[in-house]
Amino acid sequence: MGITKSVGIKAVKILAVFSVMMFSILMLKTIFQYTGLEKNVGFLLFKQQVVSNPYWMAFFYIHIFSITLCLLAGLTQFSERFLKENRKLHRLIGKVYVYNILIINVPACFVLGLFSNGGITGITGFLLQDVLWAYFTVAAVFSIKKGNITSHRNSMILSYAVTTTAITFRIIKNLFYHDEVHDYELFYGINVWASLIINLSAAFLVIKNTGKLTLETQVADQDKSSDKQDQSE
Repeated sequence: MGITKSVGIKAVKILAVFSVMMFSILMLKTIFQYTGLEKNVGFLLFKQQVVSNPYWMAFFYIHIFSITLCLLAGLTQFSERFLKENRKLHRLIGKVYVYNILIINVPACFVLGLFSNGGITGITGFLLQDVLWAYFTVAAVFSIKKGNITSHRNSMILSYAVTTTAITFRIIKNLFYHDEVHDYELFYGINVWASLIINLSAAFLVIKNTGKLTLETQVADQDKSSDKQDQSE
């Protein structure tokens, strides 16, 4: 049973990594349209009421040009093999991820969230995401400083779940949104909450199953150790 679960989680991890890499590449392609600093392209077409605000635009560019780094940096942080073989690099990439979120993206997304599409539903959803993003990331930092590796790993999983809501949001929009059927503002607001709920639910399932596998592995190792002692006696 433990082996089956282990294989299943590894398959999910591989699929998740592949999906994040593919969507990160697609996001880079999307972000490229903003390199000309034009105010009437892509998402900005829906934000014409604030594109004349230089502060909002500054935070917008800061966010879109740095978020992909968060996505890619986070990918390397959950491989046990990578951690064992590249501890120093793991710490360096972890610091890049944390600084990127806490110093750059949390403040930027707070401002952007205040002017979010989707009305009060979208605004409250984005602000909650921002608060949780900061909370889980800070919790991961404090946990590792205390030497609590399990808590650190779990907090990082939750932090990365919030990071990847941008991907889930776009998947839902591309799969279900139709401008002739849905009200854009209503769909947008609901999508913000749906993305957060889906990602956090998936994160809690991963944490739960990973914890069970760790416990099963420890029990199996203890049984093997006991068998060896019995044989030696």
